[in-house]
Amino acid sequence: MRKICLSILMMFVFVTHAFAVNPDEVLDDPVLEQRARSLSTGIRCLVCQNQSIDDSDAQLARDLRILVREKLVEGLTDKQILEFLVARYGEFVLLKPRFSNQTLLLWVLPLIALVFGIIFAFKNFGSAKRREEKQVKDLTTDEQEKLNKILGG
Repeated sequence: MRKICLSILMMFVFVTHAFAVNPDEVLDDPVLEQRARSLSTGIRCLVCQNQSIDDSDAQLARDLRILVREKLVEGLTDKQILEFLVARYGEFVLLKPRFSNQTLLLWVLPLIALVFGIIFAFKNFGSAKRREEKQVKDLTTDEQEKLNKILGG
Protein backbone atom coordinates (compact mmCIF):
# COMPACT_ATOMS: atom_id res chain seq x y z
CA MET A 1 0.00 0.00 0.00
CA ARG A 2 2.84 2.33 0.85
CA LYS A 3 4.41 1.80 -2.58
CA ILE A 4 1.13 2.65 -4.31
CA CYS A 5 0.74 5.88 -2.33
CA LEU A 6 4.35 6.80 -3.04
CA SER A 7 3.84 6.10 -6.76
CA ILE A 8 0.74 8.28 -6.90
CA LEU A 9 2.53 11.06 -5.02
CA MET A 10 5.50 10.91 -7.40
CA MET A 11 3.14 11.02 -10.37
CA PHE A 12 1.64 14.29 -9.10
CA VAL A 13 5.04 15.75 -8.29
CA PHE A 14 6.52 15.10 -11.71
CA VAL A 15 3.47 15.88 -13.83
CA THR A 16 4.05 18.97 -15.96
CA HIS A 17 1.65 21.05 -18.01
CA ALA A 18 1.06 19.35 -21.35
CA PHE A 19 1.28 21.72 -24.27
CA ALA A 20 -0.37 21.11 -27.60
CA VAL A 21 2.75 22.20 -29.49
CA ASN A 22 3.88 19.45 -31.80
CA PRO A 23 7.58 18.61 -32.11
CA ASP A 24 7.61 19.65 -35.77
CA GLU A 25 6.53 23.18 -34.77
CA VAL A 26 9.38 23.77 -32.31
CA LEU A 27 12.04 26.24 -33.46
CA ASP A 28 15.72 25.31 -33.36
CA ASP A 29 16.68 28.56 -31.62
CA PRO A 30 15.72 28.18 -27.93
CA VAL A 31 15.41 31.96 -27.46
CA LEU A 32 12.95 32.28 -30.34
CA GLU A 33 11.10 29.20 -29.13
CA GLN A 34 10.74 30.71 -25.67
CA ARG A 35 9.40 33.94 -27.20
CA ALA A 36 6.97 31.91 -29.31
CA ARG A 37 5.74 30.06 -26.22
CA SER A 38 5.27 33.25 -24.23
CA LEU A 39 3.41 34.88 -27.12
CA SER A 40 1.19 31.87 -27.78
CA THR A 41 0.06 31.69 -24.15
CA GLY A 42 -1.53 35.13 -24.59
CA ILE A 43 -3.24 34.42 -27.91
CA ARG A 44 -6.75 32.96 -27.87
CA CYS A 45 -7.66 29.91 -29.87
CA LEU A 46 -10.51 31.18 -32.01
CA VAL A 47 -12.09 27.72 -32.12
CA CYS A 48 -11.83 26.80 -28.40
CA GLN A 49 -12.17 30.44 -27.24
CA ASN A 50 -11.14 29.81 -23.63
CA GLN A 51 -7.77 28.26 -24.38
CA SER A 52 -4.57 29.73 -25.60
CA ILE A 53 -3.18 28.50 -28.89
CA ASP A 54 -0.38 26.93 -26.85
CA ASP A 55 -2.90 24.66 -25.08
CA SER A 56 -5.28 23.95 -27.95
CA ASP A 57 -5.18 20.98 -30.32
CA ALA A 58 -7.42 22.68 -32.90
CA GLN A 59 -6.07 23.02 -36.43
CA LEU A 60 -6.51 26.80 -36.40
CA ALA A 61 -4.48 27.01 -33.18
CA ARG A 62 -1.74 24.97 -34.87
CA ASP A 63 -1.81 27.33 -37.84
CA LEU A 64 -1.56 30.34 -35.54
CA ARG A 65 1.37 28.77 -33.64
CA ILE A 66 3.18 28.21 -36.94
CA LEU A 67 2.35 31.77 -38.05
CA VAL A 68 3.76 33.21 -34.82
CA ARG A 69 6.96 31.21 -35.28
CA GLU A 70 7.27 32.31 -38.92
CA LYS A 71 6.93 35.96 -37.90
CA LEU A 72 9.57 35.49 -35.20
CA VAL A 73 11.97 33.99 -37.72
CA GLU A 74 11.27 36.97 -40.02
CA GLY A 75 12.53 39.19 -37.19
CA LEU A 76 9.31 40.86 -36.05
CA THR A 77 9.05 41.97 -32.43
CA ASP A 78 6.46 40.54 -30.07
CA LYS A 79 4.45 43.75 -30.28
CA GLN A 80 4.50 43.68 -34.11
CA ILE A 81 3.30 40.08 -34.12
CA LEU A 82 0.44 40.89 -31.77
CA GLU A 83 -0.49 43.92 -33.87
CA PHE A 84 -0.49 41.71 -36.97
CA LEU A 85 -2.80 39.17 -35.31
CA VAL A 86 -5.14 41.88 -33.97
CA ALA A 87 -5.32 43.49 -37.41
CA ARG A 88 -6.14 40.13 -38.94
CA TYR A 89 -8.48 38.62 -36.32
CA GLY A 90 -9.55 41.53 -34.13
CA GLU A 91 -8.99 42.30 -30.46
CA PHE A 92 -10.76 39.05 -29.53
CA VAL A 93 -7.62 37.08 -30.45
CA LEU A 94 -5.92 38.37 -27.30
CA LEU A 95 -6.69 36.42 -24.12
CA LYS A 96 -6.09 39.58 -22.07
CA PRO A 97 -7.62 42.54 -23.92
CA ARG A 98 -5.70 45.79 -23.96
CA PHE A 99 -7.01 48.93 -22.28
CA SER A 100 -8.48 51.18 -24.99
CA ASN A 101 -11.63 53.16 -25.72
CA GLN A 102 -13.22 50.03 -27.17
CA THR A 103 -12.50 47.94 -24.08
CA LEU A 104 -13.10 50.66 -21.50
CA LEU A 105 -16.46 49.22 -20.42
CA LEU A 106 -14.91 45.76 -20.09
CA TRP A 107 -12.31 47.09 -17.65
CA VAL A 108 -14.55 49.56 -15.76
CA LEU A 109 -17.74 47.48 -15.44
CA PRO A 110 -16.40 45.21 -12.64
CA LEU A 111 -15.45 48.28 -10.61
CA ILE A 112 -18.88 49.81 -11.13
CA ALA A 113 -20.53 46.54 -10.10
CA LEU A 114 -18.36 46.42 -6.97
CA VAL A 115 -19.30 49.97 -5.97
CA PHE A 116 -23.02 49.30 -6.52
CA GLY A 117 -22.72 46.04 -4.57
CA ILE A 118 -21.15 47.83 -1.62
CA ILE A 119 -23.80 50.56 -1.70
CA PHE A 120 -26.55 47.92 -1.91
CA ALA A 121 -25.09 45.98 1.02
CA PHE A 122 -24.76 49.05 3.23
CA LYS A 123 -28.24 50.24 2.31
CA ASN A 124 -29.94 46.91 2.97
CA PHE A 125 -27.98 45.61 5.93
CA GLY A 126 -27.62 48.98 7.59
CA SER A 127 -31.32 49.75 7.27
CA ALA A 128 -32.29 46.65 9.25
CA LYS A 129 -30.87 48.20 12.40
CA ARG A 130 -32.56 51.53 11.65
CA ARG A 131 -35.87 49.74 11.06
CA GLU A 132 -35.49 48.02 14.43
CA GLU A 133 -34.86 51.34 16.16
CA LYS A 134 -37.76 52.93 14.33
CA GLN A 135 -40.13 50.17 15.40
CA VAL A 136 -39.16 50.63 19.02
CA LYS A 137 -39.64 54.41 18.75
CA ASP A 138 -43.05 54.01 17.10
CA LEU A 139 -44.56 52.22 20.11
CA THR A 140 -47.34 53.95 21.94
CA THR A 141 -46.90 54.62 25.66
CA ASP A 142 -49.25 51.74 26.48
CA GLU A 143 -47.28 49.35 24.26
CA GLN A 144 -44.01 50.60 25.73
CA GLU A 145 -45.28 49.90 29.26
CA LYS A 146 -46.35 46.37 28.30
CA LEU A 147 -42.95 45.78 26.69
CA ASN A 148 -41.17 47.04 29.78
CA LYS A 149 -43.24 44.68 31.96
CA ILE A 150 -42.38 41.73 29.72
CA LEU A 151 -38.71 42.58 29.57
CA GLY A 152 -38.50 43.59 33.22
CA GLY A 153 -39.91 40.40 34.56
